[in-house]
Amino acid sequence: MNSTAFHNADILLPKESVDAYKWSVIACDQYTSEPEYWNQVCKNVGSAPSTLNLILPELYLEENGVAERIDNIHSAMDKYISDGIFDEYKNAMVYVERIQGNGILRQGIVGAIDLEKYDFSKGSTSEVRATEATVIERIPPRIKVRQGAPLELPHIMILIDDPDCTVIEPLAAQADAMKKLYDTELMQNGGSIKGFLMNEDMQQKVDEALCALADEETFCKKYSLDRSPVLLYAMGDGNHSLATAKEFYEQLKKANPDTDFSNHPARYALAEIVNLHSDALKFEAIHRLVYDVDCEDLLNELSHALELNDAESSQYVITCCDGTEVKEYIHKQTSNLSVGSLQNFLDAYIKKNGGKIDYIHGADTVKALAQKHNGIGFILPDMDKSQLFPTVIKDGALPRKTFSMGHAEDKRFYMEARKITL
Repeated sequence: MNSTAFHNADILLPKESVDAYKWSVIACDQYTSEPEYWNQVCKNVGSAPSTLNLILPELYLEENGVAERIDNIHSAMDKYISDGIFDEYKNAMVYVERIQGNGILRQGIVGAIDLEKYDFSKGSTSEVRATEATVIERIPPRIKVRQGAPLELPHIMILIDDPDCTVIEPLAAQADAMKKLYDTELMQNGGSIKGFLMNEDMQQKVDEALCALADEETFCKKYSLDRSPVLLYAMGDGNHSLATAKEFYEQLKKANPDTDFSNHPARYALAEIVNLHSDALKFEAIHRLVYDVDCEDLLNELSHALELNDAESSQYVITCCDGTEVKEYIHKQTSNLSVGSLQNFLDAYIKKNGGKIDYIHGADTVKALAQKHNGIGFILPDMDKSQLFPTVIKDGALPRKTFSMGHAEDKRFYMEARKITL
């Protein structure tokens, strides 16, 4: 069992007496420019037990009182454990059926990723890899949440490239034979979700199918490679959350050189694996919102730096400012993707001139926020998901925030938890 980086785990779920609708909330890195969304979540939850009390929505990361929020998170975790609201399922995997807001089924399996087989650094050849550049500066604030926390809750989704649907999809026919762990609607157009406890035989078959995908000869033939380290698990969502778990684990080992960490719970991170070829996964661009800048100066500098004009080329960007939309093509490309050329410019400009940048899902949303913040929205082209694994294998991680797997409301909702301390 467990020959690849994906393992079973001791999984915690709230008892049946807990309202699953109020328990489960959206990933903390969503709606970072929309406080009204999180305000509504607070109203929906009220005083009920909820994962809202166990996470730090990134909307609040740069606001005053973050340290107090983190202390409250740790206190809530301790209280939920002492109140006995969890049932623990030992050596478990959970088969998940998520009906998205658009009505499409997304299947997945929740288990633990071995952080010893994951490396987010540039040029990594590990079995588990980042698909987008990891911003090191974003990790320390997240480590503060993990330090002293007895629990972790995952919004991490990791992709496998399984065109023949050998790993996850066969479980659908066996769902009626599994113990149903939860079945609930999700708030704010999140759709609905069901979770089923997989037995040992089912876990064994999943492990065998994953090992088959990880066979080096099969892997190299699939991607027309002579020889190459196997990439079996590619980050989909939650890149910085997994990187935080990894960095926290490495710091723990460094601080305790005489401790055996081979079976320590911090060695693993709870995550859901999903097939890249799922019909539910639609890769969409993540757009940019820039504000607190001199908009006219930025646009002039951008046009000069990237040689923007209306003559067609392989890259383009649509700018939205003062209610006006302009599509221009990039002729001085600094990346293989439009998003990379734009991001390289924005990073340099904001470092020199100041300003703020946010990453937005949905073209209509970025247009509205550009108006609201008197800023500039940048609408980018979508990426073909079939290029993800070949690109990461051959070129390394993509520019950060290159793609999104669907709309914000389709992101992972928190449900499962796991102890990360002894």
